[in-house]
Amino acid sequence: MANTTGKKFGGRAKGTSNKVTANLRDSVQAFLDANWPDVQSVFDKLDPKDKLAFIEKLMQYSLPKLQAVESKVDATVKDEVKQVMIINGQTIEF
Repeated sequence: MANTTGKKFGGRAKGTSNKVTANLRDSVQAFLDANWPDVQSVFDKLDPKDKLAFIEKLMQYSLPKLQAVESKVDATVKDEVKQVMIINGQTIEF
């Protein structure tokens, strides 16, 4: 019978981490820690162009990507200037 109430029954509580994902991340981190000297020696032998590509790929896992921010002024209201900022599709007026 399907749950049509919209309420959640059973399963993981909201905010609880997935154990499989956590174990996989730990395994990947352990692998990187154990093999980092090899990665560094291979990196040192790369061409400058390839070094930049490697660094760029690593940065996406350590730095958050910036979202586009749009700002505009709405001067259609008489004697009042309203500034609007759109962040991630949400409009904020001030």
